[in-house]
Amino acid sequence: MEKVCERQNLQAALKRVRQNAGSPGIDGMTVEELPNHLRVHWPLLREKLLAGQYQPQPVKRVAIPKPGGGERELGIPTVLDRFIQQALLQVLQPQFDPTFSDASYGFRPGRSAHDAVRRAQAYVQEGRSFVVDIDLEKFFDRVNHDILMGRLAKRIADRRVLRLIRRYLNAGVLADGVVIERGEGTPQGGPLSPLLANVLLDEIDKELERRGHAFVRYADDLNVYVRTQRSGERVMTSLRKLFGKLKLRVNETKSKVRRATASKFLGFSFWVAAGRTIRRRVAPQAIERMKERVRDMTRRSAGRSLAQMCKPLGKYLTGWKGYFRLAETPGVFADIDGWIRHRLRAVQLKHWKNGHVVYRELIARGVHPDEARRVAINRRRWWRTSKVALNKALPNERFRRLGVPSLAS
Repeated sequence: MEKVCERQNLQAALKRVRQNAGSPGIDGMTVEELPNHLRVHWPLLREKLLAGQYQPQPVKRVAIPKPGGGERELGIPTVLDRFIQQALLQVLQPQFDPTFSDASYGFRPGRSAHDAVRRAQAYVQEGRSFVVDIDLEKFFDRVNHDILMGRLAKRIADRRVLRLIRRYLNAGVLADGVVIERGEGTPQGGPLSPLLANVLLDEIDKELERRGHAFVRYADDLNVYVRTQRSGERVMTSLRKLFGKLKLRVNETKSKVRRATASKFLGFSFWVAAGRTIRRRVAPQAIERMKERVRDMTRRSAGRSLAQMCKPLGKYLTGWKGYFRLAETPGVFADIDGWIRHRLRAVQLKHWKNGHVVYRELIARGVHPDEARRVAINRRRWWRTSKVALNKALPNERFRRLGVPSLAS
């Protein structure tokens, strides 16, 4: 705990919390207000931490939509508790991380989702053409506190640290003005939760290593690569038992043994190119989710100008492109580029309101009068009409200037 409270460690924790930003917890304190709060209250807070008496506040429940439907509940700690958790993480991570499995990639320094995807691709390329795709049922909500604390107690000698982690696990959830006590689970939203998840699941990793399996794990997303369907079924049966010992449940609906090329992992899937080479692509489900988001951001009835629409759209697409740049299918990105610009041209066409305005604007942009007249007459058929003359009137360069990146470039 003395290391947690060292000035240099605290400064680094404060910097990280401010970089991560995020919404306030139940006390309403913002990230911007935290430094002033610490200047006044840190001496007392430090005294409580060193004495093992600090009591975290309940987390705020926030529901966010899941890609496949339904909602995922996040527990947002207060900014102060995020700061203390981050300070704890910076002391504990260097102790635990070097002992984790080499096949574990989630929330670990110097490792990324792209590294995990490349490793999975290598396994498929080796001829492991079946995958045991494991989905855990509400993993972060089902973490058993006693089992997790038992694993931590084997590695952490400072009882104050253990008590503080236990209090973070037991901190209630504020929902509809009522604090609900929590007997299991670790809230998604706190800096410490990913490390605690890795501590618990490392036991599964070590057992898979002992049995000689080829696998990749990213947080609670686990894929084991095998050569036959029959081998996969045996692995699935044994994993159910292993997770059961940790009081975790495999989601039987989403967990399957299937062809590796028919599965997805971290938003990517694999396909067989010429010469039996395994290539990476964006999983179809990820493309459809992206298109749903773009449709929502480019609704033609949203009452925003094209420039106002393009600013958040460009930010989203830049992030999407940064993550999926690993895909080896440039033709798919070019097709999506065309689809996005088609939507934007249809938006602009509707914003021009009536046929007279459409005709005038197209002429001003160099469209032939006959073509401009045809578009103006059929202006209500937005999607079909926008594909004709607007490519010339609204070239791709205009959208680039408005901040919409090309995914294929």
